[in-house]
Amino acid sequence: MKIGVHPNNLHLRLARLWPGAFVDLQPIFVSYAEGRDTAVLLERGEFDLGGTGSTPPIEADMRGLAVEYIAASAPRPANGAIFVRSDSPICSVAELKDRRISLIDGSFHTYLLARSLEGEGMSLPDVERVESGARDSLADLLEGRVDAWVAMSPRLEKALERDDVRLIVRCGAAIPNRSLFWTLERNGLSAAEIRAVVSELSRIGNEIAADPRTAARLLASGDRGGSGDRGGTDIDAWEKVVRSRDFTVFPIDDEIIAEQQEEADTLLRHGHFAKPIVLKRPEMTK
Repeated sequence: MKIGVHPNNLHLRLARLWPGAFVDLQPIFVSYAEGRDTAVLLERGEFDLGGTGSTPPIEADMRGLAVEYIAASAPRPANGAIFVRSDSPICSVAELKDRRISLIDGSFHTYLLARSLEGEGMSLPDVERVESGARDSLADLLEGRVDAWVAMSPRLEKALERDDVRLIVRCGAAIPNRSLFWTLERNGLSAAEIRAVVSELSRIGNEIAADPRTAARLLASGDRGGSGDRGGTDIDAWEKVVRSRDFTVFPIDDEIIAEQQEEADTLLRHGHFAKPIVLKRPEMTK
């Protein structure tokens, strides 16, 4: 089985290094640049499954690619936040109107921003979204090129230790922020393969939680396929990241699909999507 791994999915980054991971499935781990590339690479057959935040699989379904959800992590409320400069006049989300916001658009950053704005009676068109890509968004914020920054681990934890930026909202106040593990129906994973994937993701997650120091050491050293942290995060910093999140993994159920449907409906309201979509419930898939 070919398993896609990008730098921001820590569960799969660790899985490729974890002893005995997916051994019964004869895994081949395929590195790629970022989660937003997952759908196109699955479509090309470059790997059989991947892991991302909540938004990329919805984007794929919007393209008619027939996503098949495999598993989901527990909510990760600490893994996303919006920052402003410490000297900024912006003190809350309500004051982001007409401001420039740096984010990875089309990732969970978009949903976090949309729900945060919605809570203040605003929507995505009320701000200017600035695609950050691989740029140093912290530098963009500090040097005034943007007014706010949507951050995630491990840069988020580093930002929390600084005195020149200020947190205005955390993920847990707005969205569940789970990792989703998924494929496309066309890839034809069997029910047995899907059960094996869920079982292994769960086992590895439990072992990570039981030994966060080993997990941190693996992340700090970087993996063989080039998915190591480009920001030079050290072992102690990675251990804080690992300890801050729940690595529990569940099979897909109606609750997860309902969360995904709520996100799809929210992003439609905000104009991010041009058409509605009805996501398949687990019993509607093979």
